[in-house]
Amino acid sequence: MNYLQLKKHFTNHVKNIYPQKEIESFFYVLCQHFLNVTKVGFLLKPNATLSKPEFEKFEKAIEQLQQEEPIQYIIGHTEFYGLTLNVNQNVLIPRPETEELVDWIIKDTIENKGKLKILDIGTGSGCIAISLANDIKSSHVYALDISKKALEIAKKNTKQNHVIIQFLEKDILTEHIEIDGFDIIVSNPPYVRNLEKKHMKNNVLNYEPHLALFVKDKEPLIFYAKIAQFAQQKLKNKGWLYLEINEYLGKETIELLQNNGLENITLKKDVFGADRMIRAQKN
Repeated sequence: MNYLQLKKHFTNHVKNIYPQKEIESFFYVLCQHFLNVTKVGFLLKPNATLSKPEFEKFEKAIEQLQQEEPIQYIIGHTEFYGLTLNVNQNVLIPRPETEELVDWIIKDTIENKGKLKILDIGTGSGCIAISLANDIKSSHVYALDISKKALEIAKKNTKQNHVIIQFLEKDILTEHIEIDGFDIIVSNPPYVRNLEKKHMKNNVLNYEPHLALFVKDKEPLIFYAKIAQFAQQKLKNKGWLYLEINEYLGKETIELLQNNGLENITLKKDVFGADRMIRAQKN
């Protein structure tokens, strides 16, 4: 089978599940991953032939896509804020909205030449912590997660991207954390209510870790309440808390932060126009 025949075979087997534009994107991602062939390389040599092992890799990927497994889990990595990060079903796939949160922090600290002490709560793949450590060179970054398997991925990503991060395997809701004096605390905690599951796609519901996604309908801000209390105790005076939030609970999240003594609160929309990020200060 040559490359052109492969593309037709691939498209025919997933066209009932995905739109054509997405199929094209998946196909060229897999060409790069399995064949080390770019889209340009494919177009220049459409009649190049595949080996049997190469074709078998595509067949397996087709089966995974038919089951709506995310392409990032199939190839085992994704791009985030200019970095390559390993991902698997133990960690969420980093979103563009989270890149916006990272960018906000980096832009806010661009004038600060001091050594910043930063904590990322619920680090998952380490995407936030690693990006901050990579861009804010003088920073001392800590990253916390309850999941041992998530931390294994985050540590691998840290080594791969040549940054230094101190990891903490802790439950922010129940366990005491000794370290304090942070300049910045950031978190993208679980915030999707169970009632919102019906609006979500199978590739998220069936593959991404529910521990990192969902909260009870009756306690949608449980993590934010704890993190706000924690921030009051652990931030330096004039230190900042940055949060990714549920777009439907912006007002409630602001009130919660105010009730916990945080000030100078800014609610920011993401590129899609949803209330997605909050910044608050300890005074």
